[in-house]
Amino acid sequence: MSEKLKIGIIGCGGIANQKHMPSLAKLSHLGEMTAFCDVVEERAVKAAEQFGSEKSKVYTDYKELLQDDSIEVVHVLTPNLQHSFITIDALEAGKHVMCEKPMAINSKEAQEMIDAANRTGKKLTIGYQNRFRDDSEVLYKASREGEFGDIYFAKAHAIRRRAVPTWGVFLDVEQQGGGPLIDIGTHALDLTLWCMDNYKPQSVTGSVFYKLADKHEGNLFGPWDPETFEVEDSAFGFIKMQNGATIILECAWALNTTDVREAMTTLCGTEGGAEMKALPKSPTSELVFNSTKFGKLVETKPATGGGIAYFDAGAEDPGVKEARQWLECIIHDTEPLVKPEQALIVTQILEAIYTSAKTGKTIEF
Repeated sequence: MSEKLKIGIIGCGGIANQKHMPSLAKLSHLGEMTAFCDVVEERAVKAAEQFGSEKSKVYTDYKELLQDDSIEVVHVLTPNLQHSFITIDALEAGKHVMCEKPMAINSKEAQEMIDAANRTGKKLTIGYQNRFRDDSEVLYKASREGEFGDIYFAKAHAIRRRAVPTWGVFLDVEQQGGGPLIDIGTHALDLTLWCMDNYKPQSVTGSVFYKLADKHEGNLFGPWDPETFEVEDSAFGFIKMQNGATIILECAWALNTTDVREAMTTLCGTEGGAEMKALPKSPTSELVFNSTKFGKLVETKPATGGGIAYFDAGAEDPGVKEARQWLECIIHDTEPLVKPEQALIVTQILEAIYTSAKTGKTIEF
């Protein structure tokens, strides 16, 4: 392995520019981006100019990038449909892979990714950067230390009032595999399962709605064309775990509610609970612990910075923390925080919600 990891970027669109490339640029002592690939050459050229060097290579065919033996790490940042086969090809080419969420559009492809990682001995992780938020880390630690006792009920929150992404292929069901459930619901569910340390689902019942495709007034990202709105606008899941614990997953890009929360969780246990709450007109969240002490109901608020997606006001950017942990686990041959086997369970549950809603049946595991 070279002194600095050589990194190839496959997909130079929104998430690459918003999270991955800026984060990696801040960790130049650990790795350098030496290759950029996108089906739109101009995007790859722009990325190379901004985040690479004069020696950086530009590709429009990811398979050509994978032929470069100097590249040790690949970030797969493409539409969801392409995650699995690009990841597998990269692993087979001897690269460690960071694949952006969701892991894949179905559990079969997700398992094939894990099989490829095991077969090649290369590391694989999935981009669930919300685990690296300050409030998430505090909540996880409290849960591990038994602060809440037996956690038997939880809610995974991913609700927007009107924030339908109108760019790229977000509304294309073939390219994305779904709408808010697979896009932002995946973050909320990952965060909840991780904090509960419970990855054994027993059954899933889901509802998926296509109600507001023609209701684009007030959308944060501007109006969309109802004719091209192919995915759901909201989805909900009732998840029962093998130990009896129950999780309610709620997610929407568009829902007539003022209770807006994204990439947040609520945990309820025998000794106490915790809730991530949205702060009005703020990108941050408030973490509240609740319990009983001295014969009274008590609420405490740990001093944390918390937000949605990859932004965390007042704390180090979770995207940078995610990238650092990823690169260091390669350098030191340790495990990534986000294990692909955990991401597989998330994928299986999301798939079960879609299937349950389509068939009208509860899906048993």
